[in-house]
Amino acid sequence: MKAFSVIGITQSGKTTTIENIIRGLKKRRYSVGSVKEIHFEEFAIDQEGTNTYRHRVAGSELVTARGYYETDILFPEQLSMEQILRFYEQDYIVLEGVTDCNVPKIIAAHDEKEIAERLDETVFAISGKISNRLEKYQGIPVINAIKDIDALVNLIEEKVYEMLPQFSSECCSACGYGCRELGVRILRGKAKREDCIISRGNIKLIIDDKEINMVPFVQNILRNAVEGVVRELEGYRDGATIVIKLR
Repeated sequence: MKAFSVIGITQSGKTTTIENIIRGLKKRRYSVGSVKEIHFEEFAIDQEGTNTYRHRVAGSELVTARGYYETDILFPEQLSMEQILRFYEQDYIVLEGVTDCNVPKIIAAHDEKEIAERLDETVFAISGKISNRLEKYQGIPVINAIKDIDALVNLIEEKVYEMLPQFSSECCSACGYGCRELGVRILRGKAKREDCIISRGNIKLIIDDKEINMVPFVQNILRNAVEGVVRELEGYRDGATIVIKLR
């Protein structure tokens, strides 16, 4: 799964850029999902007085509203982006306004000031209203998502990689870098997605069909614990593939 975020202030052309990116990716037969960050403290789909609100107030820890054409699952808390993305299986996930996630970014802006306020090493493209009068900013391509969507989708295909973990450098730097720094190096063509040691680990933990990222230290603990038990059983041999399923 590949993910990237489009960031910018209101009316900068952010949502229009995302709409056209989604259409462009779908035209190339990719499956696409999206996440919209809402920067409004009062926001709530579950309004006071509704039946779902009454369920939650009564103590229900997870509330689901199922209609004829959609199903809404209401969590009474803000989930981390990592938790949210576990529900997705699409080829590309487009995040709108999300900044707390280790993914490449596109800035949508009115002017150079808005770009400068949001620019960091994870930005690989610029779009939005400023693309009507600018073609590059500090070497970063500025692409009009209405007039030249193919060029923007081409760049997304080139730059956006399979999602990296979000461990801090204190927790894991087995590849020689922190997760964010490795992502920056991939964008610059100085590293590959395969350089992530976690992805090349020889043990995987899958819970409800979702693979759980583990730093090398935890991988070794789990591997040693499993091998320590299994090696005492008849049929074990060095180098064998071991599969354990728990229900």
